[in-house]
Amino acid sequence: MSVRYPHKLPSPQRSVSGRSGSAAKGAPATERDGGQRTYSKRSLHGRIAHRIGMQILRGELPAGLGLPSEDLWSAELEVSRTALREAIKVLAAKGLIESRPRTGARVCARERWNFLDPDVLAWRLAALPTERYVRDLFDLREVVEPSAAALAAERAGQAEVARLEAAYAEMVAAGDDGDSWMAADLRFHRTLLWMTGNEMLGSLGALIETALIMSFRLSEDNPHGQRHSLPLHRAVLDEVRAGDPVRARAAMRALLAGARNDVASVMGIARKGARTAGADSAKRRPTPGKGRARS
Repeated sequence: MSVRYPHKLPSPQRSVSGRSGSAAKGAPATERDGGQRTYSKRSLHGRIAHRIGMQILRGELPAGLGLPSEDLWSAELEVSRTALREAIKVLAAKGLIESRPRTGARVCARERWNFLDPDVLAWRLAALPTERYVRDLFDLREVVEPSAAALAAERAGQAEVARLEAAYAEMVAAGDDGDSWMAADLRFHRTLLWMTGNEMLGSLGALIETALIMSFRLSEDNPHGQRHSLPLHRAVLDEVRAGDPVRARAAMRALLAGARNDVASVMGIARKGARTAGADSAKRRPTPGKGRARS
């Protein structure tokens, strides 16, 4: 099997979402780069980690593959062994690479990859935005968030409810402004997790932050915009405020079902567009013997 190792490093001026640093200036960190990072992409070792991580998630560096020695690989990348070593440490912490004395480094089995790591989530979306990815994303949210809504309804006090109301008001004000909506929507969902009174669940908000953002990004091209989901968010707010855990759980399930349908709709439109473009291209392709000048 022929494997192409990375030999050019990405520009440090662009984020995972593809936006330039200037375009995203002033936006929350979660909007700029898709979530919390365990490295700086502006650093040399961060750029190396990003490139190798993307190649692993795309399958260009398959599981079990033995990687070149530090001397060889650093020479190919035209970087120092120290920078490469730091990049490998970053990827090892995410479960993507293991490094052992004598045997060297190799790509870990997929079962060991930390798919909840913000960078791995972002790389997975960039490398493979498939229906399987969307399914996994929403399975995760549907396991956590309805139960969190129920607990919030049972435990939250007036101050916590006021914060959820404020996040909802920001969503209303954002309308169809994608960036403002995403920031407010993220605040709504993370606030709800902290309203459970459970610090572990609250911390889980940071863990699944990228999953939430990627979900929003997948659905932001919905032709109906975002405001149509406001009544579903309002239903969650109302049931939490009323202290009804059963109805709060049901309201959150309905909200996530709507979000899943939005993403499925957008992906269906994209697939249809790709098929149409392919058909149009085929129609434009000249048929042998036709379109030629007669002699």
